[in-house]
Amino acid sequence: MKKFSMLFLFLLSAMIVIAGCGTAEDKGTNQEGNGAKTTEQDLLSKVKEEGKLLIGTEGTYPPFTFHDDKGELTGFDVEIAREIAKRLGVEAEFLETQWDAMFAGLDAKRFDMIANQVGIRPDRQEKYDFSDPYITSAAVLVVHADNAEVKSFEDIKGKKAGQSLTSNYADLARSFEAEIVGVEGFNQAVELINSKRVDVTINDKLSVLDFKKQRPDAAIQIVDTSEDAAKSGLMFRKGNEPLVEEVNKALAEIIEDGTYEEISVKWFGENVLK
Repeated sequence: MKKFSMLFLFLLSAMIVIAGCGTAEDKGTNQEGNGAKTTEQDLLSKVKEEGKLLIGTEGTYPPFTFHDDKGELTGFDVEIAREIAKRLGVEAEFLETQWDAMFAGLDAKRFDMIANQVGIRPDRQEKYDFSDPYITSAAVLVVHADNAEVKSFEDIKGKKAGQSLTSNYADLARSFEAEIVGVEGFNQAVELINSKRVDVTINDKLSVLDFKKQRPDAAIQIVDTSEDAAKSGLMFRKGNEPLVEEVNKALAEIIEDGTYEEISVKWFGENVLK
């Protein structure tokens, strides 16, 4: 009887240990599963919980993102981003940085997204996610008003082009074998053209037209327009699909209810979505 009692206690203890191990293993699996789900929704949850969307932008690129006469940050991209944040139920908080440091800032999680007319292109899509396109425009070639030598993109071979080093426009200038001179933004490129320290700059047509509207006395002219229209989107780190989806929903609402066209006409005089 004593042996039977000892055997029964041994078996009972073993069953408790096995059951305990199974429970711990199950808990670990559940925690891992919940962790994966939390990771996927982490950024959207963070944005919602903190009540703010951190947005990287240049702040020196009119009419998309710049400071008005009162020093307030404004522009087409700024208004679109603010409206999207509003539809998400959070505040838009802008963190300004130079273009060439902007992608690194997104990588370092300083921003949740970038709103700076970032061109959607395959090499960027390999590393980043984009929203649906929210603006379409073509590149134009800008020279000094008295420059009669450069009349087309083919004429810029060996010429000095003032460009942000990692921009689409710098790549286009390189494709025509121009010598790239790094600038911090469009305004600096124009100043270098005015002082004839660079020969050309390639930039967005809408941006150039807005600049000429604001400064009709600027000694610059558009001499050529690219046939390829570029589409731009809001940019995100990979792995934040829930946030991208919510931003796309907000963008679709803005387009559908006429808010997008209102903002677009304000800055460009027409709808620039297509």
